[in-house]
Amino acid sequence: MSLDPRTGPSPAIEGIDDLIAWFRARERPRADWKVGLEHEKLPLRAGTLEPVPYDGPGGVAAALRAFCARGYEPFEEDGRVIAAQRNGLTVSLEPGGQIELSGRPFTDVHVVAAELDRHLAKCRAVAGEVGIEMLATGYRPWGRAATAPWMPKNRYTVMRPFLEARGRLAADMMAMTGSTQASFDFSSERDLAEKLRVALGAQPAVTALFANSPVVDGRESGWKSYRVAVWEETDPARCGLLPFAFDRGFDDDAYRAYAGWALDVPMIFLRRGGRYLPTGGATFRRLLAEGLGGERATLADWEDHLSTLFPEVRVKGVVEVRAADACDVPMTRAFLALWKGLLYDRQARDWAWDAVRRFELPERRALMVAAGREGLAAATPDGRNLRELAGTLLDAAEAGLCRQNACGERGEDERVFLAPLRARAESGRSPADDALEVLRRGGPRRLAEHLRCA
Repeated sequence: MSLDPRTGPSPAIEGIDDLIAWFRARERPRADWKVGLEHEKLPLRAGTLEPVPYDGPGGVAAALRAFCARGYEPFEEDGRVIAAQRNGLTVSLEPGGQIELSGRPFTDVHVVAAELDRHLAKCRAVAGEVGIEMLATGYRPWGRAATAPWMPKNRYTVMRPFLEARGRLAADMMAMTGSTQASFDFSSERDLAEKLRVALGAQPAVTALFANSPVVDGRESGWKSYRVAVWEETDPARCGLLPFAFDRGFDDDAYRAYAGWALDVPMIFLRRGGRYLPTGGATFRRLLAEGLGGERATLADWEDHLSTLFPEVRVKGVVEVRAADACDVPMTRAFLALWKGLLYDRQARDWAWDAVRRFELPERRALMVAAGREGLAAATPDGRNLRELAGTLLDAAEAGLCRQNACGERGEDERVFLAPLRARAESGRSPADDALEVLRRGGPRRLAEHLRCA
């Protein structure tokens, strides 16, 4: 989740045209497109199944301070460190102590992958020093949200009661989940529309490929990605599919359509004077039309609001794909390459869209749940299964990467990163299948070792 560095005034918003202009100002020419990564890890006390609190010599704050001792600058809130930053890279905490990398955007996956490798090397050093270990998984396998150690970040003290009132598993989303997310640029309204629609259509197959959260409170949950179940019961107003992206005419009015949806989602907070003010569930449309408690809408409020919307694919200044459980390093690299191949090549987008275009909205919603429950074995509405659909998307991504021709130092193009996904599509095994096998054969600590990334 976002840091909130704003301290100064922000321009007022006069109407929806200002919001459309905000999106348009974030267009980038094709030559400037980059790939950004966010990767979350769930910490445990080393050698145990116990979560890590904020305070203490073995706490999350100590881990962030250990990053600061390695050249990072602390980002503090009320005297508490909540992130460590260096040269545009941020290591921050999530509500349940998850440690998130928000990497710098780069033009190709080779460079993003190298930064992830450097980050995880630092994570391993920090973990050894502090006495923790970090797991790459979509849901903490042990414990419950009610007993999780919540981090003392002001944003979360407002978000938690707001979301808990709207979804049975909202606290689980905040405190127990871990994901991998990637961000991609757009050059125009039509370009954004195509990327958003294709990404939404492909989400079930991607969710199945990366499903990695089958264990809940120490037991098999019946889901390959329990994180899907959590998002289904968080807040229906701000989560899930975006139906308008499949409407006729969306290509020509995408900014207004996304802004119109966001305007009608209840706001969680307003920030004023360093404080988080509750909104009583008022929508941004109401703030824009009437104000709220004497406060008028600003562009900074709009940016805050967009950061608290959680659809499967969201638009901020970039297109952010969000539906993958956190996985190991090879799978994380593959995640970046898959989406870059699909989204940054027009022919690949058309190929991917052709594979999912015939599904109706109820079928799309049902397929996402089926992906969470069954992984790659889930049946698609047209008589295939997600394993076959994933193979088609990989073919499209591979061709897209070939045309982009981004090569690393050894002359390998980005297709080399897709190998783990190709193996999973051919075998029909999600990471969850491996995790369940490890748990059944070796028990909880063996599963922790299997999921450990630092």
